[in-house]
Amino acid sequence: MDLKVIRYFIEIVDAGGFGKAGEKVHLTQPALSKAVRQLEDELELTLLERGKRGTQVKLTPAGEVVYRHGKELLAGRQRMLAELAAQRSLTAGELNLGLAPLGSAEIFAPIIAKYRQQYPQIEMHLLVRGGVEQTIAIQKGEIELATGIINFDEGYDGIRVFNDPMVVVLPRENALASRTMLSIIDLKDQPQVMFETEYTLYQLVLKACQLTGFTPQNITRVSQADFGIALVAAGTGVMILPRSIARRYSVAGVVNIPLASDELRWELSLFWRRDQVLSFAAKAMINLVEKHLAHK
Repeated sequence: MDLKVIRYFIEIVDAGGFGKAGEKVHLTQPALSKAVRQLEDELELTLLERGKRGTQVKLTPAGEVVYRHGKELLAGRQRMLAELAAQRSLTAGELNLGLAPLGSAEIFAPIIAKYRQQYPQIEMHLLVRGGVEQTIAIQKGEIELATGIINFDEGYDGIRVFNDPMVVVLPRENALASRTMLSIIDLKDQPQVMFETEYTLYQLVLKACQLTGFTPQNITRVSQADFGIALVAAGTGVMILPRSIARRYSVAGVVNIPLASDELRWELSLFWRRDQVLSFAAKAMINLVEKHLAHK
């Protein structure tokens, strides 16, 4: 059903006839009459009682139904267009952003703050989740953008936001603490403090160990980097972390030794599904991140 024809029909009823309605919508009376006839043919109902030329048209019972619902349809169209215009101008809408637990606060907090300043009317929902949970959430459409470690050739596009080398955090009294550089194989017999399995960093470290020829056996799992480093300081084990995170939460009693591994790096990205049509709010966030990186 053509909304334009519905509008013509309503204008005819409101004007009381084809002549005045034609002047308003800039159509001839024959053209208007043809449009209404086509609508009646489509519905297989008579909508208007037509009197002699110059007399006011009257609605049939079926016409009253079409008139009432037609008003609602046109009003709904106007509300839809107004809402879309508001989203386009970023005076309305929402953004669901998934944040990786590790590093997002340090890197994305200033960007999010600037976004809130520029677009205060966008409703923002921040969901802190591990890498595995993030991927599930973005596939389900629960979040539109996410931060984390990901390969862009797996159905995602994005922006590389941060690239950090890894270090090994050790207790000062550990025999390896005097070394200037460590490799993965040096940790073969060391108990390790590692993140929970839903964290992408856990998967990366585990894979790096396995490629070197061993699987960590004595593992203490954590969900927070600062607690992990505290456990290292207490002698629980060693922990592989991005250099910036290790420095941020460093405590007395630990040392950070660079890890000699070009493959094992912490590459934090802002990413989204390649097949998804992004909202104006999401595009504004992407634009802000790109500007932030350009001015670093």
